[in-house]
Amino acid sequence: MGMMDSMQYLQDTESTRAKRLQMVEYQIRRRDIHDEKVLRIMEELPRHVFIPEANRSEAYMDQPVSIGLGQTISQPYIVALMTEKLAVEPEHTVLEIGTGCGYQTAILARLPAQKVYTIEVLEDLAQKARKILTHLGIDNVEFHTGDGRLGWPEDRQFDRILVAAASEDLPEKLLAQLKDGGKMVIPIGEPISQRLMLLTRQGDHINEELLCHCRFVRLVRT
Repeated sequence: MGMMDSMQYLQDTESTRAKRLQMVEYQIRRRDIHDEKVLRIMEELPRHVFIPEANRSEAYMDQPVSIGLGQTISQPYIVALMTEKLAVEPEHTVLEIGTGCGYQTAILARLPAQKVYTIEVLEDLAQKARKILTHLGIDNVEFHTGDGRLGWPEDRQFDRILVAAASEDLPEKLLAQLKDGGKMVIPIGEPISQRLMLLTRQGDHINEELLCHCRFVRLVRT
């Protein structure tokens, strides 16, 4: 049975709701994530529906989880940290690099961002994410399949950029699409020494803040 052949996996039960509340309380709130919008959305959004059946039992664990094709959904705390530091406001447009299963996309869309533009290099993942977001009634997202290092294919700038896979360096084309005053969260470095960075543009200057050390899958090139 294919992923979308049954709607059963999309059901939210008393058990999954309880696991989600525990996830937010013990893995996120108690690790000093204070943005109530982020906490509320992560309490409400059913994380398990984004994860393939084989690994769905791991949905609310304190760890990244495989979503197939060599990709993962990030640890809940890291999702919350990246989202909080991005500081999305309702008038913002957001570029997300690495749609993956669509979980982070859905959180950004529900903050709510005015619109989320998301890029995924793997067509199969992008199509599954689109179907789940449609089922959840999330309609302020535009999808593109391609190399995320190249940025959005149209000439456009964004208030916020979130990169959900590690780059060995800072992609210049992404930086060029960041508005003055805009913020980007991105993991940078090799697998054994990655740093999660918050970058803020002030004119031609980029302020850098180290958020934590981390381990992400590599940003796939085409």
